Amino acid sequence: MPDPQFSAFYLPYGDNNGADYTEYQISQSFEFPSVYAARGKWNDLRAQELESGYAKLRQDLLLKANKLFVNVTTLEKQKELQRTRREQSKQVYDQIQELYKKEQVGILDLNKAKIAWIQEQFVVEQTETEIQNVLLLLEKLNGGEPIDLSTIGFHEDIEVESLNTLWQAKMTQDPELRQLNINESVSLQKIKLERNKVLPDLSVGYNHQGISGDNFSGFYGGISIPLWNSKNKVKAAKAGYKYRQSQTEAVTTTLYTDFQEKYNRYQLLLKKYREYQKTMKSLDSESLLFKAFELGELSFMDYYVELQFYRDALDKMLQMEKELYQLKAELLKHQL
Repeated sequence: MPDPQFSAFYLPYGDNNGADYTEYQISQSFEFPSVYAARGKWNDLRAQELESGYAKLRQDLLLKANKLFVNVTTLEKQKELQRTRREQSKQVYDQIQELYKKEQVGILDLNKAKIAWIQEQFVVEQTETEIQNVLLLLEKLNGGEPIDLSTIGFHEDIEVESLNTLWQAKMTQDPELRQLNINESVSLQKIKLERNKVLPDLSVGYNHQGISGDNFSGFYGGISIPLWNSKNKVKAAKAGYKYRQSQTEAVTTTLYTDFQEKYNRYQLLLKKYREYQKTMKSLDSESLLFKAFELGELSFMDYYVELQFYRDALDKMLQMEKELYQLKAELLKHQL
């Protein structure tokens, strides 16, 4: 309510036969009671609207952190592979050194083996640097506090539920979709508020009047009828509500299309990943190639070219796994 009002009159001049006139009045204006109830509900809905906006910002931040964690987990797996490859390259280099001393291979093969070993060392160091950079980003998102990855844990389960089940859960839990519904409720309540504001404002108070020792006092009451103040405001509120309804429908359709596209891409990638995984597990190509090289069945160049082919396939499978977990994080964003 607005502040109380105080007004006073002292009228000593005029044709009054020496009688002074004084008057003072204390009053308080307020809107019709139903306006306060409508505005209270509107404010509560606005508060929910702000809370859902905060929840969306928090969710976006957690999704970013989740993707970074998937990234660092993939880099750790890559580092372990690269360490094994570095050791294998060192073994090959040592073996070719012995063959060179026995004059069974030339200097070119020795130099190539050394370069391959140096390259594998550099790759490990580069991956370690990338891991540190990602950890710094996670630390920044965590308010500057270091993150112990061992306390987080990583869910290796790569399966997700059906599209319909995930979408129904998203409809009830996702802050962005929930905010759309709240926006509609806010607009609808705005219509009710504007309708109530058409009702007259009220005033109550105390009035005192005095003339040459005589005085009169009593209660004061007033009413103000809003003739033009609320003109077209109800119509504007109705138009705002229709806009919110159309916005909810359009945004929901767009979000569902995007969600469906991600889900289909996930299922296709998962199928391809499983085929890769099954094939790579059955081949054991790197150890077979290394044995063939040790027995002299392959030259160094033949061994190295064949080895790179299988290593590239394994690296590609690891990147597919990374993309799968990141897509899964996006599909389950509403759970964050």
